Amino acid sequence: MTIVTFILYGVDKGKAKKGRWRIPEKTLLLFAACFGGLGAFLGMKIFRHKTKHTSFKILVPTFMIIQFILIAAGVYFLYIRH
Repeated sequence: MTIVTFILYGVDKGKAKKGRWRIPEKTLLLFAACFGGLGAFLGMKIFRHKTKHTSFKILVPTFMIIQFILIAAGVYFLYIRH
């Protein structure tokens, strides 16, 4: 999901530069929320996309942190604590 989200941010940035139809912000945030947080974060940094939007500046890092915590907890409970 991270790779797909990263690609979506790149595609949307390309469309923005050309003045074409854009991917809705809700869609970009939805993909970020569905375990695409790292891809969204990297897409924002590498493509310099959505970096001025407060909702993206707050939500994307929040999603990423929550996802890292969930993955770490899953690894702990499935492999380490086992």
